[in-house]
Parts: sequence; C-alpha cells; structure tokens
Amino acid sequence: MAPNTAPSALWPAPHASGAVDATVHVPGSKSVTNRALVLAALASEPGWLRRPLRSRDTLLMAEALRAMGVEIEETVSSSSSVAGGPDGTGEAWRVLPTGLHGPATVDVGNAGTVMRFLPPVATLADGPIRFDGDPRSYERPLHGVIDALRRLGARIDDDGRGALPLTVHGGGALDGGPVSIDASSSSQFVSALLLSGPRFNQGVEVRHTGTSLPSMPHIRMTVDMLRAVGAQVDTPESGGEPNVWRVTPGALLGRDLTIEPDLSNAQPFLAAALVTGGKVLIPDWPERTTQPGDRLREIFTEMGGTCELTEFGLVFTGSGAIHGIDVDLSDVGELTPGIAAVAALADSPSTLRGVAHLRLHETDRLAALTKEINELGGDVTETADGLHIRPRALHGGTFHTYEDHRMATAGAIIGLAVEGVRIENIGTTAKTLPDFPELWTGMLGQ
Repeated sequence: MAPNTAPSALWPAPHASGAVDATVHVPGSKSVTNRALVLAALASEPGWLRRPLRSRDTLLMAEALRAMGVEIEETVSSSSSVAGGPDGTGEAWRVLPTGLHGPATVDVGNAGTVMRFLPPVATLADGPIRFDGDPRSYERPLHGVIDALRRLGARIDDDGRGALPLTVHGGGALDGGPVSIDASSSSQFVSALLLSGPRFNQGVEVRHTGTSLPSMPHIRMTVDMLRAVGAQVDTPESGGEPNVWRVTPGALLGRDLTIEPDLSNAQPFLAAALVTGGKVLIPDWPERTTQPGDRLREIFTEMGGTCELTEFGLVFTGSGAIHGIDVDLSDVGELTPGIAAVAALADSPSTLRGVAHLRLHETDRLAALTKEINELGGDVTETADGLHIRPRALHGGTFHTYEDHRMATAGAIIGLAVEGVRIENIGTTAKTLPDFPELWTGMLGQ
C-alpha cells in the first residue's frame, strides 16, 4: 500500500536497520528543466526536452507557458535516447514556440523559477498576463524583477507591493538595454532577465549592485544553457566587468536536450549512505555540470564518506562515522537542510555559513531547521548568516515541513538514525522530487 501523503498525515520516517546498499535513479533536474522550457518557448524553431522532471514546479512552468500560447506535446518512448529509468522508457516534451499572447492567468504555486522567470517572458506577449500563486509566494521577493522590467520599458501592475499577485501588460516586445538590480536576495533575478534577454530589442545588460550574490552556480547554469541555444553572453568569468552580464539580441535555436539527473535531489540518498555507513549508486551522474548539487561530492566526503565517479554513475560510500563541518554554502544554499540534518547526527559541531538568504526561500529555512531539530532534542542556534549545530542524542517526534520539500527530506534523513520521527506532509516533496516516499522505502528495501 502506498504511504499516506495527504497534507494532514504524519509519515513515519523509516528507521534504517543496517547499512543501505542501493541504486537510486534520481529524476531530472528541476533547475535545468524549467530553464530549458523557457528557452524552448522563446526559440525560433521547435525543440525537444528528454527525460524532463515531472514535478509540481515543472508542471506549473509548462502549464504557464501553455496559457501564454506555447504548445508543449508530451510523449513516452522506449527509445534509449529518452530512457528515463531502469525499465528503459522515458518521457520527452516537444516544445513548439507558436507565439506568446494574452489574456492569460499563470499559477506560480510557490515556485521561484516560475514567479521570477516568466514575467520577463510575459512582456513579449500580446496582451495582459496575470500572475498569482500560493499564499507563501506573496511573501517571496520579486521586486528585483519587477523594478528591472519597468526600467526596461514594461508596464506592470502590482499595487506597489513588489510581489505577487501582479499583471504584466505585454506589448509583444520590450526595448531592453542596461539595467541595475540588487540580486542579493535571489540569483534568480539575474537569471530571469538573462533568459529572455535575447528576445529584447536591445538585448539586456544586467548589473548587480548588491554586496553579495548567492547561488552563483545557478547563474552559470543559465549562461551555459543560453549559449547552448545560440545566445551570445558576456560574463565576468569571460573577461567582462565584475557583476555585469550582457546578452546580445538574436534568435534562439531549437535544441534536442537530455535533462541531467537533479543532483540536489540526490542529496538525501547520498546522506543515507553517510548516516548508515552504506553505499548508494546514483546512475548518470555527469562528469561536468553547472548544477550546485555536484558539490555534495566534496562536502559529504569531508563529513566522512568516499565517492567514485564510474561509468555507471556516482558511487558514494559511508565510513560509519559522520564528522562535523565548517563550510560556506553561499553558492549552494539549497543543500543546507540536508547538510544540517547530517550535521545533527555527527560526532563534532558544525557551522554552516553564507546562507542568510534562506530566510526568504519556500519558508524561513534557518528558523525552521533550528526549531525542528531542537524539538527532537538537538542543539542548533541561528547565526547572522547560517547555523551552528552541536550534535546531541536525538529522540522521536513530529518534524514539521512548512510546505517545504527540502525540510521534508531533511526529516527523513534524521529518521534513518532516530526512531519515532514522524514527518508532517511528506507529500510536499512532489514540488521537485515525485514519488520520494517510494524511492526512500525502496532504497531501504522496505
């Protein structure tokens, strides 16, 4: 019987009876899938996405683009070129950019990529596009995108909130050009403008004026994907000015893209090997990638494991010991909940730094992690930009998730070593990792 994943249900987190030894096929990357959908929708010719992630966030993106007039056809093939799992079958999405138009209403849910990437796209539509979403989406920062688009010539009604709900009055084109923004609260502000930049009349030049810029790997991912579809992008790394990105106007090519596994979503499974002293194989782990989750190899090795990239994928092995870590996670903030969960089970204290921006994510992740781990007997304190974790003997109890998928998987990690952990609304993992309960129990052979 499938586990009860109703929002009100408490999911008994499985307790590991021994070392795990499993192969876990992780679905495609959310970050890559949603960027690929936007670029395919803005292309001058049809394109293919193979092995796309089907999750709440990616389906919201696909439905939003459909509402604006983009055709997205879904197919399932037994061809090896679209193989998505151990049975050799997989899904492919064919995207036909048939023109953007309104009126339309877009439901962003609580997906940062949808609420931030699509208002620039909507400026290119003929007609009004209204954006709305979950209550929490109203609290998440969007002012960087709204203010920038206005300075670039867009008309946006948001009643002065700098947040959802809002309406973009698309005029079929946007002048574009230079714009300065403070993207300290989200690198997605930069990515949002770059993704649509090739379609602006003058392209776009984005200058970040803040003191810090979190999640730089995600901007590098955006740049790499733009270049892969024919866009010309100048970056600080390619000899440009610091904190300035320029995209030249021009047509985007339709591509045939196979989506990489979501390396951040591999985190709980790698953590399981570390926590239980076992071994986990993640097939198709890429040799080179811009995904922030690739840094797990370094971080979890420092915390006590070993890894090997083989022809089959990444093999990660736990040593039976978990060590504390002092680490700057500013580039990989999304990994913080899982790392905090492992650190709570370590043999020495940990300090996680550089992640003040997590207070503005799906929930205030720093406050949530502190409260939930401490209520299980832990000793976690918030710092100005992160967490300090002193390991303590933990006990069972309810682990609340705040409708945050990474809080749910963090609770599951702790449950491996602590009996009696019950997770509220495990179904929230469907945001980026469909069927997580089944993958988790399958890994454990339960």
